Amino acid sequence: MLKKHNIFLIGPMGAGKSTIGRQLANQLNMEFFDSDQEIENRTGANISWVFDVEGEVRFRDREEKVIDELTKKKDIVLATGGGSVKSRITRNNLSDRGLVVYLETTVDKQLMRTQHDKRRPLLRSSSTSGNIRELLEVLAKERNPLYEEISDIRISTDEKNIRIVVNKIIILRNQSTSCGSLL
Repeated sequence: MLKKHNIFLIGPMGAGKSTIGRQLANQLNMEFFDSDQEIENRTGANISWVFDVEGEVRFRDREEKVIDELTKKKDIVLATGGGSVKSRITRNNLSDRGLVVYLETTVDKQLMRTQHDKRRPLLRSSSTSGNIRELLEVLAKERNPLYEEISDIRISTDEKNIRIVVNKIIILRNQSTSCGSLL
């Protein structure tokens, strides 16, 4: 079997996937991709607009195709959208094609980290009704088991700075590959 050279970051919005992913790719001298950014690049529109115009089902189809394509690349770090794990195909592709790192965070931290973010479509729709905490709790209940199902490594990002999380991922990745569990 092949070693898992790719690293795929999963977890809820506000967990730090994009920020940590960029630093991790830089440290490991790997190419970094963000599935949301890739969708924006391909459509020429921001994620919120694509989500609003296409609806969630069509957006998820687009996301599934982009992640399928990106996960076929070699030696990359990929930050995925928080809801990408809703697709069984995406979950299988992530599991089969790389080391899956679940960046865990609490709803309180998500609220703090995303309070001024206008780009997240699910938060935008809930901010008008004032139920952002409720939405994040519902999403956590729905998605956390999916993140857990496919993760090779789980790391809480709540009380750690980016450098500590990146170093911990590198250490755990090296331990996993050296002891043969990912071979």
